Amino acid sequence: MSARHAAVVGLSIGLLAAVPHAHAAECPGHPDALGTSRVIEIDPAAVPMIGTMQYPSSLPLADKEVVLTFDDGPLPPKTTHVLDVLASECIKANYFIVGSMAKAYPDVLRRIQKEGHVIGTHSQSHPHYFDHQSVAQMEYQIDQGIESVAEVLGDRNAVAPFFRIPGLRGTTEIERIIFSRGLNIWSADLPVDDWKHISPNEIVHRAMRRLDAKGKGVILLHDIQKSTAAAMPELIRRLKAGGYRIVQVVPKGAGEPMAMRPTLHAHALAPDETSSAARAQSPVEPGRP
Repeated sequence: MSARHAAVVGLSIGLLAAVPHAHAAECPGHPDALGTSRVIEIDPAAVPMIGTMQYPSSLPLADKEVVLTFDDGPLPPKTTHVLDVLASECIKANYFIVGSMAKAYPDVLRRIQKEGHVIGTHSQSHPHYFDHQSVAQMEYQIDQGIESVAEVLGDRNAVAPFFRIPGLRGTTEIERIIFSRGLNIWSADLPVDDWKHISPNEIVHRAMRRLDAKGKGVILLHDIQKSTAAAMPELIRRLKAGGYRIVQVVPKGAGEPMAMRPTLHAHALAPDETSSAARAQSPVEPGRP
């Protein structure tokens, strides 16, 4: 095991703090809502990598605790439908936004922020093979993705220092670049394969089968997928029936100025021409992690 992975294995709950949050009983008009049981605050420097899909450790969740994460958006009406479902259940999630999508649909991104979801980033244009780019291209994708999201929100402090690598295609060099910017890396514990264009029923089946086997974890979903949007009501119903509880993750010192975070400098480099973000109709290839 490498030193960087060994550091992750050694994490303890002492690196995280629970923040009080609204419970289902406090969801106006929805007394039976799933709600958000608690918020975990993490220091990205102390928790550099999250998710047992790729790394030795993840968040120290209790049994039956789930973190819902959504990649690739925003893309209405799919993202807005997901937001409607989450709002009806008073659920707070973690989003990983693509910069070009933020610029294309700024009002939807602002709604994500207004409704209390945490906003991390997922590159500027979600290149198919993130690990095949030059260092300059990778730096551009990371930095400009953050800048695009921050510009739409009008506040750099509103962008969490959480980054999910497109396609989860991490390398030591990519990790170095990400860490140098004061960000941490999110993988996941539980994929549901919704980017493979499976049915809503199959999304729910895979999510619950894998969650029941593991008992807890970070779930990877894509809010730009029609099937995912359609699956959300049933997924929430099954989570409730199974006794699962929703946890949201925020960065340590959320809401405070980013004075300690390194200043990002986007390179004057055009996005990778092979990226699906160059397509006018759909800046992101639907569904790739």
